[in-house]
Amino acid sequence: MMNLRLFKTTGLKTLVFLSLWMALAGGIIVDRLVFARIGSDSPAAPDFKLISEAWDLIAKEYVMHDAVQPQKLTYGAIGGMVNALGDTGHSSFLSPDMVHLEKHFLEGSFTGIGVELRIKEGHIVILAPMEGSPAQRAGIQSGDVIMKVGEKDVVGLPLEEVINEITGRSGTAVSLSVLSPKTGQTRTLSLVRAEITVHNVSWTRLPGSGLADLRIAGFSQGVTGELRKALAEIKKAGINGAILDLRDNPGGVFQATITATSQFLRSGNVALVRNNKGVTMPVRVEGGALAPDIELVVLVNEGTASAAEIMAGALQDAHRARVVGEKTFGTGTVLETFKLSDGSELLLAIAEWLTPDGRVIWHKGIAPDVEVPMPAGTEPLYPAKIKEMNPAQMRASEDKQFLRALDLLSGPGAGS
Repeated sequence: MMNLRLFKTTGLKTLVFLSLWMALAGGIIVDRLVFARIGSDSPAAPDFKLISEAWDLIAKEYVMHDAVQPQKLTYGAIGGMVNALGDTGHSSFLSPDMVHLEKHFLEGSFTGIGVELRIKEGHIVILAPMEGSPAQRAGIQSGDVIMKVGEKDVVGLPLEEVINEITGRSGTAVSLSVLSPKTGQTRTLSLVRAEITVHNVSWTRLPGSGLADLRIAGFSQGVTGELRKALAEIKKAGINGAILDLRDNPGGVFQATITATSQFLRSGNVALVRNNKGVTMPVRVEGGALAPDIELVVLVNEGTASAAEIMAGALQDAHRARVVGEKTFGTGTVLETFKLSDGSELLLAIAEWLTPDGRVIWHKGIAPDVEVPMPAGTEPLYPAKIKEMNPAQMRASEDKQFLRALDLLSGPGAGS
């Protein structure tokens, strides 16, 4: 049985959850890649003689003999082949350790600091801290750049090497030197690794109103049940308007995304999938929506990716919700996951997904209906924080995206 996953993935814009909130750029799980498929008769067969010559020269002549590690060179060669495809940030090679991290994320729990990373122009960039994680509590924000782990400079290092430096046992500490591109300031943070449970869905009534803030942080296993439970509670509370917050949501299990999006739509398509032959197939709304009529405003930012973009694009195309915030990340391929013999995996883009209206998201993202930049250094308002506020405190927040969404919902006849 095949399981579709949609996540941001490795590459020039590599995305990883350190020990972590690990995410991959969506695909179909299949049993095995048989290397015989790339044999000498294949028109795409590489020049194995040339590769062997280079390998032998490195092993014989390289000055740092201890650095000549066969597994490391093998993984580097495979990763180089995938990167040469030019499928930036999507098709990728995952070592067994990275596969292990991804498995734990999908199961909904892991040990780490709870931050998502990507590699951009040789720098380790934080795409998003996980809500309630050690990283978020330390003040790490989307867009921050990790310069050092402890005393080690990590600029230009391979992603997996940086991951190995940051990960560790629960209860142990790690020091990060982090640069904020918005302010130009570098700060040193000490974080304690922890056991983290992924909560996909949370919500709260907005103080002094008949509105709700509904947050979907990811689409790992169990998200559908969590969302249906939240929507049932919202309906029972008599709420008829909600902010649907998809900011810093990296994606998740494709089928869960379809089911979750279907909770807000009566009919139509959730997405379109186009294969490498140009054939496009619709992915239909499942039916049985719990909240087809509640007024929605969707919040997105550059950390909104993949499966979360599918939800935002579907609701936008159906004119079901206004989208507020910043342009999303732009993940738009379906990856087929081929398991290799040592437990590593090769992820190759075999199809592209589009919004129901046929809009391309790959490298373009979802453009909001109402563009609202987030002020530098501002932490987003999420349900756990809003629960502790009164109406005046909520309105005094510097989260301009949230406040604009609230204004749109609080217009004439909008749930207050």
